[in-house]
Amino acid sequence: MIDKDSKIFIAGHRGMVGSAVWNNLTDNGYTNLIGQKSADLDLRNQLEVEYFFANEKPKVVIDAAARVGGIMANKSYPYQFLMDNMRIQNNLIESSLAHACEKFVFLGSSCIYPKFSPQPIKEEYLLTSELESTNEAYALAKISGVKACEYIRTQFGKDYSSLMPTNLYGPRDNFDLETSHVLPAMITKFHEAKLDNHETVTLWGTGSPKREFLHVDDLAKAVLFSLENKLPDNLYNIGTGEDISIYELANLIQEIVGHEGEIKWDSEKPDGTPRKLLDVSKMSDLGWKAQIKLKDGIKATYEWYLENSYDLKKVKIS
Repeated sequence: MIDKDSKIFIAGHRGMVGSAVWNNLTDNGYTNLIGQKSADLDLRNQLEVEYFFANEKPKVVIDAAARVGGIMANKSYPYQFLMDNMRIQNNLIESSLAHACEKFVFLGSSCIYPKFSPQPIKEEYLLTSELESTNEAYALAKISGVKACEYIRTQFGKDYSSLMPTNLYGPRDNFDLETSHVLPAMITKFHEAKLDNHETVTLWGTGSPKREFLHVDDLAKAVLFSLENKLPDNLYNIGTGEDISIYELANLIQEIVGHEGEIKWDSEKPDGTPRKLLDVSKMSDLGWKAQIKLKDGIKATYEWYLENSYDLKKVKIS
């Protein structure tokens, strides 16, 4: 176990994941957390990262830093998504090894798995077939990080681990309709339609694909679990083990937001992969399980959205 006063560096501490991890560790009595704004420490710069580690000497590193974006950004700038993410994680991993960090927690994404993986997706399916082309560059970067941690674990005996969460949502999510993912985008669409006399909301596809969603606070608890336990393997899926159709998700968010208009499905638009569900038995067998129910998590996320994204009178949530 890591002492509560151990110096823990959370890279990306101001993002959705990093801030959730920071808050969760603070709530659980960890008193020596450090973070750096990107303006003060460019994680892509090897010399800056090396200088930071030489001075700070953290005992634990949690890598929640990454260049992220939606489908259009990934398709338009694959080189930057590949290189920026590799630079960030390589600098953090290399400096952690060089400066004898006891634990390293590498956070990635379920997009590392093949596009047509059998369902539910097991960790062993990594690198068994082709990736989804729209985010291949990001996935390749994350796969290299997973493998770097695996090789350090086997070659040097270090307690380095990789946690791969399913689709995340929660406070500090991206709610911009142009760049956000499906759940926060729906919150924005239904809320804005509600304000506009409950106008019709049009959604892409048929609503039939199924997706798994994890509240970011549950991921933060998985990070805490990985600090307080020595994980026997390198790679672990982090999710709920349950999925929901996009159609059902839309109805649930509509109910929570209080939108009373019509939902139209534009079947001319693509549905995407029919199903993407993680097998989370490996982590749950060790004692960690997601706790936040989807409806409760969406309610809390919508409350945060109202309080932080709009200068509006508070709206009561049903």
